[in-house]
Amino acid sequence: MQGLGRAVGAAVDATEGTFIIALEGELGAGKTTLVGGILRSYGVTGPVRSPTYTLIEPYETVGRPVYHLDLYRLTDPGEVEPLGIRDLLTGSALLLIEWPSRGAGAIPTPDLGVEIAYPAVGTEGRRVRLTPHSLNGANVVRHIVAAIPELRQLSS
Repeated sequence: MQGLGRAVGAAVDATEGTFIIALEGELGAGKTTLVGGILRSYGVTGPVRSPTYTLIEPYETVGRPVYHLDLYRLTDPGEVEPLGIRDLLTGSALLLIEWPSRGAGAIPTPDLGVEIAYPAVGTEGRRVRLTPHSLNGANVVRHIVAAIPELRQLSS
């Protein structure tokens, strides 16, 4: 998952403007691990933890400001507004939003949706689905597929 995260980060780095990634998956599926790979691609070397209690964890990187959000603890989409997400949508910010369904209707449409699922019983790894929701999102998916040879066969 870290390798995929690094590929996602490198692909997003080639875009301009604000970019939003929505990360869905069961507890422990690997959302925060994927975020860790993205952050590593931006030079973050410290520990990466899910901001389950703080809700937003900012990272200043050389390339762009990155905000890791975890909406798991929200019980109503109305709780999103006080977080000030609109204030984060400036310049070239990257927003990584775990559990975006908890803020449905109150968060902006992501450029890229990432769904992470456990595989069938008896197999290892994770199933990952990348869904672009914008032209930038589609360009990022193309870059990722080009960067990871195993994905080329799956996307044909």
